[in-house]
Amino acid sequence: MESLTNTFTAVRKASRSLLSLTDKQINEVLCAVADAAVANTDFILAENAKDLARMDKADPKYDRLLLNRKRIEDIAADMRSVASLPSPLGKVLKETTRPNGMRLSKVSVPFGVIGIIYEARPNVSFDVFSLCFKSGNACILKGSTDAHDSNRAIVSVIHEVLNKYHIDTYAATLLPADREATNQLLHAEGYVDLIIPRGSSNLIHFVRQNATIPVIETGAGICHTYFDEYGDVAKGARIINNAKTRRVSVCNSLDCVVLHAKRLNDLPALCQELSKSNVVIYANSAAYKALAGNYPAELLKPATTESYGTEFLSYTMSVKTVANIEEAIEHITDYSSKHSECIVTEEEIHARRFVQMIDAACVYVNVSTAFTDGAQFGLGAEIGISTQKLHARGPMGLEEITSYKWIIQGDGQIRTQ
Repeated sequence: MESLTNTFTAVRKASRSLLSLTDKQINEVLCAVADAAVANTDFILAENAKDLARMDKADPKYDRLLLNRKRIEDIAADMRSVASLPSPLGKVLKETTRPNGMRLSKVSVPFGVIGIIYEARPNVSFDVFSLCFKSGNACILKGSTDAHDSNRAIVSVIHEVLNKYHIDTYAATLLPADREATNQLLHAEGYVDLIIPRGSSNLIHFVRQNATIPVIETGAGICHTYFDEYGDVAKGARIINNAKTRRVSVCNSLDCVVLHAKRLNDLPALCQELSKSNVVIYANSAAYKALAGNYPAELLKPATTESYGTEFLSYTMSVKTVANIEEAIEHITDYSSKHSECIVTEEEIHARRFVQMIDAACVYVNVSTAFTDGAQFGLGAEIGISTQKLHARGPMGLEEITSYKWIIQGDGQIRTQ
C-alpha cells in the first residue's frame, strides 16, 4: 500500500479551511447531509446489504452493521439535532486581566484533525462527520472491512453535499479498510491531532498500545446492575430487562446482575421478562438454585470464571450473588470497564455509597444503563463513550471534541524578569 502522507496533508489543509465557515453555513450543510441521507436511502441500503451478506447473522456485530429505513431516518434526525445545538467554538471559558494590564482569554477551538477507528458500525460515519463538522474538525474515518461498502456509500453522500457547498471534501476522508491504513493513521504525527477508537476491547487495546499520537479510549462496556437489599422488584425487573434486551449489541447493554443474597427469592421475578427474549443466564450456585424451576432450563447455565468481566453483546448475561453492598462494589470494581454501572435501591444511604465508590463514567441510581448515549444526554449525536479520565469522560459530544487556546492582548507590555 502506498503512503497516505499526501492524504493526511490534504486533510490537514481541509481542517484549516473549516475555520472560515460560519455556524450558519455549518448548520445548513449538516441539514443538507441529513436530507441527502434520507433521499439516498435505497442506495445506502443496497450497499449495506453487500456488507450484511458477508456476515453471519448470529454474529453479535450483525445488528451493529445493519441499516434500515428507520435507522437512517434516526441518523438524519440526530444530524439535524446536532445542527440545532449552539456552536462549541469561540466560547470564552475564562478571562482575566493581569496587574500589568494584559488581558487573557481562554477560548474554545477545534482539535483540528480527528481520526476515528471503528468496527462494523456504519452509522458512526454520519455521526462522526456531523459532530466533527459542527465543531470545526476535519475527520479521518477508518472503518473495518465488515462495513466498507456501507461506509463508502455514506461518505459519497457526504461528499456530494460538500461539493455542492464548495467545501473541501477532505474534511471527511475515508481510508482504505486494510490494516496498513490503520498503522499509518496511528503514526500520523504532525497531521492528526487525536485518535478515537470505537469497537471491541481488542481494538481499543491495540490502538492504545500502538498509537504515537494522543488517544481517547471509547467503546468497551462491561455493565452491571446491582439489585440491593432495599431494591424495588418492579423497578428492578423493568430496569434489568430494558438494559439487557433493548439492544444487545451496544456498549451500554447489561452484562451482569449483582444480587444481594437476601433478595434471592425475588430473582425469578426480576428475570421473568428476560425469558421472553430467550436470554441465557450464567448464574452462580445460589442464584442458579433460586432460578431452577423458575426460568427455562435450556436458558439457565452454571456460571464460570469467564462469566464475569465479559462484554457479551448478545442475549446472554450473568448473575452474581453478594452478601452486602460492599461486596457488590468490590465485585463491580474488579470486573467493570468503567463504562456504566447501576444500583437499584430505595435506601438513600446505599445509593450515595454506590455513587461515591463506583469508578465509572456513568453511575445510575434506579435508571437503566441504556441511557448512556449522547442523544439521551442532550448532546445530539455522540462520537463515543469515553471510559478514561483525561480530557473527556462518558458520552462525547461537541464540547468534548474541542480544545482551547489562550489569547493575550495588551498595549506593548514587556517582561522584565
